[in-house]
Formats: sequence, C-alpha cells, structure tokens
Amino acid sequence: MKIIGFFKTKVTLLIALCIVCSFCCTAQSKLLDSVHRIVFLGNSITYAGNYITDLEAYFITHYPQKAYEFINVGLPSETVSGLSEPGHADGKFPRPDLHERLARVLLLTKPDLVFICYGMNDGIYLPFDESRFQEFKDGLIDVHNRIAQTGANIIHLTPPYYDELKGRNKGYEATLDRYADWVLEQQKSAGWKVIDVHYPMKQFTKAHRAVDSIFGIAAFALAKDGVHPGEAGHWIMAKQILLYLGENAVAAAPDIHAAIAAASQGEAILKLVAQRQSVMKGAWLTAAGHKRPFMNVGLPLDEAKDKYIQIEKEIRGLLQ
Repeated sequence: MKIIGFFKTKVTLLIALCIVCSFCCTAQSKLLDSVHRIVFLGNSITYAGNYITDLEAYFITHYPQKAYEFINVGLPSETVSGLSEPGHADGKFPRPDLHERLARVLLLTKPDLVFICYGMNDGIYLPFDESRFQEFKDGLIDVHNRIAQTGANIIHLTPPYYDELKGRNKGYEATLDRYADWVLEQQKSAGWKVIDVHYPMKQFTKAHRAVDSIFGIAAFALAKDGVHPGEAGHWIMAKQILLYLGENAVAAAPDIHAAIAAASQGEAILKLVAQRQSVMKGAWLTAAGHKRPFMNVGLPLDEAKDKYIQIEKEIRGLLQ
C-alpha cells in the first residue's frame, strides 16, 4: 500500500507540475517567416547550449521546410552589469561584460531574432544589494535598446534558477528571484517579450524534492553545483521557449527525445545538430572576439561554415 501511495503522490505532483509549467508562459505565434538567423546571448549556461540544440533539433524535425539558423554566442562568466567579484576565477581574470563585444557580435551575425539570458552572474553570488541590482537593470536595458536599434526582434529569458542547497551561496536564491521578477515586470512596464525559465525550473526542483524527502532520498537537483543545469534543466528552458512560441504539444514531453520521437531519424538528427552547434559556437565566438581567457579557439568562420553545410546535407538526407 505504501508503494501505491508513493506512486500516486508522484503522479499527482508531476501532473500538478505540468499544469504549473503550462501556465508559466502564454502561447504566442510561431516564429515569423521573416526570421532566419536566431542568436542566443548569455553566459556559461547559454554557452553549454543544450537548450539551443534541443530547440534546433525540434524545429528541424517539425518544420523541415523552414531554414532557421541557431547561433550560440554565449560566453562563460559574462554579465550585463559589468560587475565582477574580487578574486574572480582565483584572480585570473574579471568577469567579461557583454557590452564590450555586443556591437561586433551583432555586426557579424546580423540576427533577425535575439534571445537574451543573463542574471545568473550579475548578482555576483551575494545576498541582494540594491546597487548591484541597479547595475543589472541598467545593463540589460542598454543591451535591449542597442539590439532594438538593429531592427532585430528580442525575447528575454529570466535568469535560470539558482539552487542554494547545491550552490551554497546563502541568500542568492532570493537575489535571483528578485532579478527574475523584474525581468518579468518588463513585459508590462516596457513592452518586452519575456519567457520565464526561472520559476518553472524552481518549481520542478521543489516538486521532486517534496517526493524525495519522504523516503530520505538524496535531494534532487537540476544543477549539481547550483548554477549549471544538466539535460533536464536545459530541456525545461527549451520547453518554455517552445510553449511561448505556440508549440503546445511539448507540454507533456519529459525530454527532447520524446519531443522528436515522431521523426524516424530524430535521434540521429539530434546528434548531428549537437555536433554542428559545438563547431559553430567556437567559430562565432572567436570571429567576434571577446576578453574571456582560457577559451578554446574556434575554427576560422569560413571553415566552420563549410562544416555547417556538410552537416546540413547529412541532416537533409535523414529527412528524406
């Protein structure tokens, strides 16, 4: 009976979670036909890029007639606030500021749509402070305005969830709650387009821990270090973006594999997309230039683009 009760509890929580997540974002129209180049700006979470790979694989398998280019120019350690804690990276380098490279990135990539995901590093992993918060707000507003001047569409993501239990920076979970709340407020106050990934990630974590705690299981975590989510966390991010874009069928998909299961060669396509993303992000970052040391040097952009075309041919072959 206890086992049955456990599964009933688990199912109830997961159903409730699906309901919560489905209400966390409002379905909008699908990507415009005028959109071709989609650029992702962010820190190490965006640089890891799993959620971008998930998105690209989903759109290839569901809209093979479309020609979208997903460009990852996320940079580890980066902020929009321009802040850096004393002794960051053991004193090896200060956190890079997006403003230093933004103009070059926009000139190089010429995006039709830009996703912006910052905040995780901007509070410098400290309890909430009004002056740091203002630097984040001013920095993000300036980035938004500079991108808007190019004519590109802009969609903001709230800062991903910081798991204080695993990250152990006391007070920082509340800090990022405040940062996420402010980004969400810009929908009404400034007319920004915003997708919430913060609270769906937080709710997912809390729901799992509520079940795990009953049986004394080690606390569930999307991010082992409290910061960098694994596959499950990246899928939540991708799912929230897809739901915002009107892809309501993904609401019940537990992962990208389920979301692309209807495509006969979906797994092979996902693998090729991941391979291509890995090649291209290094090439884009190197070509645009940045001040973050200890990064791998990417291929020359022209050489990387040749590889892009080769992989595209393989993907198209699998779609036939």
